[in-house]
Amino acid sequence: MAYTVVLGLGNLLLGDEGVGVHAARALLAGGLAGVEVVDVGTAILDALPALQRAERLVVIDAVQAGGTPGSIYRMPFDQVRPAAMVAGLHGFDLSRALALAGREDAPEHVLVFGVEPARIESSLELSPAVAAALPFLLDAVRAEVGPA
Repeated sequence: MAYTVVLGLGNLLLGDEGVGVHAARALLAGGLAGVEVVDVGTAILDALPALQRAERLVVIDAVQAGGTPGSIYRMPFDQVRPAAMVAGLHGFDLSRALALAGREDAPEHVLVFGVEPARIESSLELSPAVAAALPFLLDAVRAEVGPA
């Protein structure tokens, strides 16, 4: 079985942009056997050791794709426009982070789960639409990475 890493990205201080962190924390609390879950927030460099080990990578973040707030997207990383990932607006670049981790190539499987934000503004809370989508997001990630 491939070594799987789940990265939760985002800024908890900006409402829905923190959805990846909220998801990572929920997954950590619930446990996922054989999966490393990392609450990255905006500190992508802290995830370098996990990125070095990853054979399979799942990224969770807010993604602006023009859909209804709370929509959940499942996309291979190579199909994600960098500007769509909200963290990308704050300097996140997974390709560069993998290079910093000493990876000449990306893990074999890199998948992004994104949630369409309703609001990105100063708030510690998710909007109602994104909060309602969170359980479905968690189920989708758990189904992707295997049984708990």
